[in-house]
Amino acid sequence: MRCTNKKRLAAFLVLSVLLTGCGNAAVSMEYELDSPVSAYRIEQTGSTADDKADGFAADLCLRDGQTLSGNEVDLSQALSGVLCDLSKNRIIYGKDENMQLAPASLTKVMTALVALKYADLDTVLTASDNVKINESGATLCGLSTGDTMTLDQALHALLMQSANDAAVLIAENVGGSIDGFSDMMNKEAAAIGATNSHFVNPHGLTAEDHYVTAYDMYLIFKEAMQYSEFTQIINLQTYETIYHDAQGNGKEYSCTSTNWYLNGDAQAPDGVTVIGGKTGTTAAARNCLILLAKDSSGNQYVSVILNCSERQYLYQEMTGLLQKITG
Repeated sequence: MRCTNKKRLAAFLVLSVLLTGCGNAAVSMEYELDSPVSAYRIEQTGSTADDKADGFAADLCLRDGQTLSGNEVDLSQALSGVLCDLSKNRIIYGKDENMQLAPASLTKVMTALVALKYADLDTVLTASDNVKINESGATLCGLSTGDTMTLDQALHALLMQSANDAAVLIAENVGGSIDGFSDMMNKEAAAIGATNSHFVNPHGLTAEDHYVTAYDMYLIFKEAMQYSEFTQIINLQTYETIYHDAQGNGKEYSCTSTNWYLNGDAQAPDGVTVIGGKTGTTAAARNCLILLAKDSSGNQYVSVILNCSERQYLYQEMTGLLQKITG
């Protein structure tokens, strides 16, 4: 019998089931303009009634009805900031946390993440001529062509002193070139959901099309925390080591953390301990800071401030942000 009746035709189109030898079923659903379902093909792959799908972004800090975003925190000298409670997966405070801004040396958190993911700590890195950075004010650990460092040594220089030549050393040896490593950075950013950021170098010196958001920096930092070496390095106040020149002669290197909370130039609020973080300063990015902190119960928090006018205001406003951890 021909299905000429409109209702019967619709019924025919509602469900078409194809059973395969693997036990999978593909169900096609009738298209409805006002349907609340966004996909019109459902595949079942042997799951049972007891299976539960994890909610999207279930382990990420998100805004909720209690998120603060006004004058509860004085971020008047900064363009953007965010405070994330990792134990409760919520944003305690946010100010324009999705604004795209220059990150300065906060870039080096992503550099460290990519390096730790794709290379071993004992990998020996060899410096090319490109470690000779001449930009005024650029922090350097003093590498020369032919010098060798292990990745572990280079990461200490990168994260503690914020050495830009160490960033080049890591990028060229892990990624083959600055461009190659930048591609790796962008792929990693996309993979962890930091899709509002883009990188063109491993150090954060000012460049066109190089930007992050405060929220993306939280995502990047959170991912880097999965590597114990990262959290160990950002917690150090001082570091000393010996690397080698092209002839194999030893060269002494020492550095001190640029983090004021670690070197005693700034004091965290009562009940809050700063574990460590990363600083960043350029003319374009002004003053930036990302921190890992914990409360007296050991719960962890990530806080970010981007583009603050002066360094002293950066730490004053970060301390005010950290005060929201304890209420």
